Amino acid sequence: MIRSVAETRSTNDDMAAWAKAGAAEAVWLRADHQTGGRGRQGRPWAAAPGNLYASTLVRLLPGDPPAPSLALVAAVALDAVLLPLTGADRLKIKWPNDLMLDGAKLSGILLEREGDAIIIGFGVNLAHAPAIPDRATISLAEAGLAMISPDDMVAELAASFARMLVVWRQQGLAAIAARWSARCFPIGTPLRAVMGEGEQVDGLFDGMAADGALRLRLADARVETIHAGDIFLI
Repeated sequence: MIRSVAETRSTNDDMAAWAKAGAAEAVWLRADHQTGGRGRQGRPWAAAPGNLYASTLVRLLPGDPPAPSLALVAAVALDAVLLPLTGADRLKIKWPNDLMLDGAKLSGILLEREGDAIIIGFGVNLAHAPAIPDRATISLAEAGLAMISPDDMVAELAASFARMLVVWRQQGLAAIAARWSARCFPIGTPLRAVMGEGEQVDGLFDGMAADGALRLRLADARVETIHAGDIFLI
């Protein structure tokens, strides 16, 4: 089920409330406008008309892979929808789940937990790119690419996410990681990881660990494993 509304504070907040009320997995909410959208660590996510703002939920089951790996599921599902519009060379996944178009941020994905449910919010710059102080952003329109309406986008995304969720549950994290690795930046891409305390670590992308963590090869050839942090292209 996909429900669309003209305006809400946050589709993730609404989905969390639905989860508390017993909403089933695979329900989706899309809003034309958000007044209080947010990204990681509570950062505001500016709303612009014509972009996608949508959330869904996953009910965790016994035997599911680790919940944080749903970030990878979301990334490969969204990538599969955008790929026909952008082409493989221009669109890449940056760990863990940012989609980058021509090296600039095209989308954001936010995971939050509510009981046994994982809320997954998607923001995709279809028509406009919000200004973010510390990184370049881009939209499909600004890149001169074919447009897709938010309604069509959420319908395709819901179907793609459902397919990837089946892979995640039936084939495990390794199968999702293989899809993710086929669409990420090349091994050796220079990256900067900024941790919660502001610590910065620069290195070269060295792939993804078996548990989904980022592997960063340092100047002294040691490999740092990053489980959480903001990742920037250098």
